[in-house]
Amino acid sequence: MENKKWTDFFLKTLLLIGLLYRSPTLFTQTNIVESDASLLVSPSAVVVGAERMPLLLPQIQGKNVGLVVNHSSLVGSVHLVDTLCALGECVSRIFVPEHGFRGTADAGEMVKDGQDARTGTPIVSLYGKKKKPSPADLREVDVVVFDIQDVGARFYTYISTLYYVLEACAEQGKPVIVLDRPNPNGHYVDGPVLDMRLASFVGVAPLPIVHGCTMGELARLFAGEYWFHQAERLDLRVIPCERYSHQTPYDLPVKPSPNLPNTRAVLLYPSLCLFEGTVVSVGRGTDWPFQIVGAPEFAHDSFWFVPRPGPGARHPLHQGWVCKGFDLRRVPVDSLRAQKQLNLGYLLDFYRQYPNKPSFFLKNKFFDQLAGTYSLRKQIEEGKSEAEIRATWQADLEAFREIRKKYLLYAD
Repeated sequence: MENKKWTDFFLKTLLLIGLLYRSPTLFTQTNIVESDASLLVSPSAVVVGAERMPLLLPQIQGKNVGLVVNHSSLVGSVHLVDTLCALGECVSRIFVPEHGFRGTADAGEMVKDGQDARTGTPIVSLYGKKKKPSPADLREVDVVVFDIQDVGARFYTYISTLYYVLEACAEQGKPVIVLDRPNPNGHYVDGPVLDMRLASFVGVAPLPIVHGCTMGELARLFAGEYWFHQAERLDLRVIPCERYSHQTPYDLPVKPSPNLPNTRAVLLYPSLCLFEGTVVSVGRGTDWPFQIVGAPEFAHDSFWFVPRPGPGARHPLHQGWVCKGFDLRRVPVDSLRAQKQLNLGYLLDFYRQYPNKPSFFLKNKFFDQLAGTYSLRKQIEEGKSEAEIRATWQADLEAFREIRKKYLLYAD
């Protein structure tokens, strides 16, 4: 108990020093909260929004705060919930996305409501019976703070959680503060723009597969383009990162979800996730998810792996079967960053070599939802080249790039 008291006192003292001696100037400009202040970071390091406490605290002091967070919501090495509670702020609700508060639930696994064991704060799941906070959930909340690390792909569901939180807060008249974080795939924009006939929780808005926006920029875009109900009513504020541009290489300090364990997996994810709409395993149930792909019926056997149940993959595809396919574990990270486009070659090559083509795409049409278009599956089945396929995206992609420009917070 004494150690905890001293820890809380030390943290408060450090933050107060930052407030008193750095004298940040706060101002709002197109819903951006900006300052020249940074806190306890090296001069060359990216400073995420959550680390800019002098900007956040004046906006939440004396208020009941709802936090939309998960395991990635860190202030240095301390969780945002613990940081704010140690500072005496009132955290009245914790809202959690897919994979849960601690980030350990399987992909697609329903997350239950609960209570934070450390602070006693009620936890409301936004990946269970509902995807959107209810009016009752927000009744005792004065302001909502969103702080979750994204990876920059349309089908990564944390951005869908952001979308529905913004909509709920607009409807209920609750301000939203987004604590921004870098996008590790924010250095390019690519892929088909979502056909809204295929809208789902893996595609909630008309974005390309790789949208090139941070969470703060997406929030501004969703609201500015009126893409959700009563968007014009939303009081949105973004605390941006410092020392970051869209060309800044950024290695995530913690894995954003159970099956993205490292930078290589994060960079490969936008290209390889399309396999999840097929019979091909992306390595869930191994030590190398989203760095290997394979299936039992694949024609070549120079590389193979066997998916096994484990944390984050309780029932992996092809569990216990030998899967043959491609090994991407040695692809240099620098070369992946330098490509600056989706790599359809993995998917096209696998399909060409797969012996049972009629069974390649799942019958539930999940591939179309991930791709965001009905045409990509048909183009692959027709034997179109990557260049031919990419040409069909360009008009919609250019239109999106023009929209995106209006909401950028960082140099492109």
